Amino acid sequence: MLSVLIAGGIGLLGTLLGTRFAINFLVKRGYGQFIRDDGPTTHHTKRGTPTMGGIVVIASVVLAYLAAHLLLWKPPTASALLAIGLFTGLGLVGLADDWIKISHARSLGLHSWAKLSLQGVIAIAFGVLAFQFPDADGITPASQHISFLRDLSWLWLPLPVAVIWVVFLVASWSNAANLTDGLDGLATGAAAMVFAAYGIVNIWQSSQACFYKPGPQCYAVRDPYDLTVVALAMAGACFGFLWWNASPAKIFMGDTGSLALGGGFAALSVFTRTELLMVVVAGLFVIITMSVVLQVGWFKLSRGKRLFKMAPLQHHFELMGWAEVTIVTRFWIICGLCAALGMGLFYTEWVVGA
Repeated sequence: MLSVLIAGGIGLLGTLLGTRFAINFLVKRGYGQFIRDDGPTTHHTKRGTPTMGGIVVIASVVLAYLAAHLLLWKPPTASALLAIGLFTGLGLVGLADDWIKISHARSLGLHSWAKLSLQGVIAIAFGVLAFQFPDADGITPASQHISFLRDLSWLWLPLPVAVIWVVFLVASWSNAANLTDGLDGLATGAAAMVFAAYGIVNIWQSSQACFYKPGPQCYAVRDPYDLTVVALAMAGACFGFLWWNASPAKIFMGDTGSLALGGGFAALSVFTRTELLMVVVAGLFVIITMSVVLQVGWFKLSRGKRLFKMAPLQHHFELMGWAEVTIVTRFWIICGLCAALGMGLFYTEWVVGA
């Protein structure tokens, strides 16, 4: 457990202390956020707030993972390196998007086709590599089964289809996190809960791994303990960043951070064989994403009518007159309930089947 504590602690301290320096650096160079004119008018006061803070989150996670292994002199694992690689790779796409916004003084960054193409390349590379690197028992980081609380034996996919499924998950979660980011501290606090929940999942899978406790309820997962290190590093980094990102935010994570967080969700869900459980644990992100899907669909079907005042959902409540802090707090409560429900389902399945 020492490496888990080291990773979580360094992840937290990295953003808690490092973000202060990032704010000073970004402010001196005028790297501030541009605000959409068609959004809530209350957001105009945020114009010029430093953005690209996700760089600190990514750097803290990478530093935390490396430090936990170097200090205890333990080798890294394939699953953890792939998870951090996806987390970092998508963060770099977000960084390019944020940089274009800043350098061109506009609220729009990369063209949608370019952004999706870059996400697709990284997702495909991750999807292909996730089915490589079998361990001594032949277990690869990803499985060709669709999973809920564990692999569903009746939902086996041919390898090409399995890679497409993983790519879909990466695209879905990265964009879900991107849509959820928009109010001070909303995505950061919610992501911290999701990563902490998956830290618990990984710890349990590690203690009940088939290598140690063979039986019908054991978990055939590659590198569950090292994935705990990754999950807690991400949770700690988000929690530390929240100190500066909570309302009134001194810095935004930008697409740099939100795309990276979505990559973390996708990697952890795939590698823990709980792809559909993530829909429950990260339910808040699903709800917000569905509000956009419903808004667009209803707008087209009704020929110009809107289901919500504005999408994503958090902005609908802003236009209804809710205070930003109220929305964020209530959405955090929803996220906490979703995470608790997911953990309850996960543990109940093990107890019932034991």
